[in-house]
Amino acid sequence: MFQSSAPRNRTSSALNIAELIYHNTVRSVRKTHGNAFLSIAVSVFQSLMFVLFFYVMFSVLGMKSLALRGDFVIFLLTGIFLFMTHNKSVGAVLGSEGPTSPMMQHGPMNTFISIVSSMLAVLYIQVVAVAFILFVYDVAMNPYVLTEIVEPMPVIGMLLLSWFSGGCIGLVLFALKPWFPGFVGFVSTLYKRANMIASGKMFVANSLPGFMISMFDWNPLFHTIDQARGYAFINYVPRNTNWEYVVYLSLIFLMVGLMGEFYTRRRASASWSARN
Repeated sequence: MFQSSAPRNRTSSALNIAELIYHNTVRSVRKTHGNAFLSIAVSVFQSLMFVLFFYVMFSVLGMKSLALRGDFVIFLLTGIFLFMTHNKSVGAVLGSEGPTSPMMQHGPMNTFISIVSSMLAVLYIQVVAVAFILFVYDVAMNPYVLTEIVEPMPVIGMLLLSWFSGGCIGLVLFALKPWFPGFVGFVSTLYKRANMIASGKMFVANSLPGFMISMFDWNPLFHTIDQARGYAFINYVPRNTNWEYVVYLSLIFLMVGLMGEFYTRRRASASWSARN
């Protein structure tokens, strides 16, 4: 993996990068535990506990009536999993190895491989988690749960868009981290905490009064969750959100993040590691 090689053409170069991304993705997945299966199981269990917590909370507080007509678990999953995927994507990119990391001393490694691997590891774990929860729910409680999702592919698209937008936001913070480590840590924590409410995962966007929409529509996650519910439920049509906004915003953050990361990488100093 860490042998220095000079690819002879573009195809071999692309294959070499893909192999590095694959191995580093596996390394990222196995960070929490030496055993790959247990590492994935821990992440799936965390997601399951999160879903169960909100299910019990909504049931005890009598908030099920605020949800959409249809399967309540689908309502929870379209909110919770997009929320978790987005936030974990932000955290994964922000926590990637930077230009002064010891991993970068290996010839083939670079920050691009580190960032992409961290994002793919998050996506892999979240997809496995949602597939496992849907399988258990389908077998144990509702054998028709998958047929109740009106347009499954667009719902998956909103999950991917939540993941991508989180990575783009994390990339901007990643570029700023060596310069302002304390400030970036504060902004990252504040953004993730704000998403507990501002993401709209606990309520329906169409139920908000007009003067409150501006309090939430800045958030890309608010749009993807609402759009996912529009695709999942036959009787819900989002009026206050659109996925195009998330695409454009993500591309802007991606370009700014790439320029910032390039500028930071060119001025990398080993002394930064002592401040982070």
